Amino acid sequence: MKKIWPILLLLFGAIFLLGCTQEGKPAAPTATTAAEVREVTILTGGSAGTYYPIGGAMAQVITEYAPGIKATAVTSGASVVNARKVGTLEAEFGLMQNDVAYYAYNGIEMFKDAKQDRLRGVATLYPEIIQIVTLRENNIKTVYDLKGKKVAVGAPGSGTAVDALQILKAAGIDESNAEIRYLNFKEVSDALKDRTIDAGFIVAGIPTAAVSDIAAVRDVTIVEVPDEIYQKLKQDYPFYTQVTIPAGTYKGLDGDVKTVAVLAMLATNADLPEDLVYEVTKSIFEHRDVLEAAHKRAADITLETALEGMSIPLHPGAEKYYKEKGLLQ
Repeated sequence: MKKIWPILLLLFGAIFLLGCTQEGKPAAPTATTAAEVREVTILTGGSAGTYYPIGGAMAQVITEYAPGIKATAVTSGASVVNARKVGTLEAEFGLMQNDVAYYAYNGIEMFKDAKQDRLRGVATLYPEIIQIVTLRENNIKTVYDLKGKKVAVGAPGSGTAVDALQILKAAGIDESNAEIRYLNFKEVSDALKDRTIDAGFIVAGIPTAAVSDIAAVRDVTIVEVPDEIYQKLKQDYPFYTQVTIPAGTYKGLDGDVKTVAVLAMLATNADLPEDLVYEVTKSIFEHRDVLEAAHKRAADITLETALEGMSIPLHPGAEKYYKEKGLLQ
């Protein structure tokens, strides 16, 4: 009997502790609580572009302020890749151009064989400015001057490449009268520094790291897209807007330059739960200061402009947030 008493005491002690745990609140999160955290991925772009820092800041505010959601920003091939992966739910969210989102949702242009009609909009963000970068020494003033030149139009299959080819076509330029090269932002930067191309297209919010990188070692300028080119583009591609890159945006840019832009947007998949997308949308707009600290372009991300240029249907979660804020009926 004496040998049994220690065992009985341990058993009674365990029962007592179990009862206390059930009546009170545990000090540490349980395994069930940890399992309730939902992990999401935000696809951004290359590290030299604008998507990367802004997407990282979005992931930060979502993780800190959206209950039960942990977000991770991941580099990617930007708009076209992001539209495909979000459309097939390989990732939950992605930054992309609003024109590319439209092409993907409707199965046109580069998405003729890969329609992504599960894409849904969360918010439009800021102008994606089309910057045709050249060296001052090249004496290239307008897009017409690119005829006969070595021109980089963006990575193969990218939204930048689509925009670049549309603009060149409007100016009467194609592979028959110019040397077209497919290079990403960093490759454009390196090629201009090495003088192996005459100009390169970069589509991103300004200032863009890739352009600043060139300006640090070479005298750069931005090629003008004249009014008549803009008007031609608008006839076929209503997403384009006309913008001006202010003098001083980059070292050595002494005057304002007229160009065109599309809009950056955040997209998701229709299959994501309404509450999750609602919390993501809310955290982004209610903690914009974190985004602005990551990149000055984020100053253009406002609730008032969140639906301007929205080119695909909204996700119900985002729609719920905008209705709460009085933007939708």
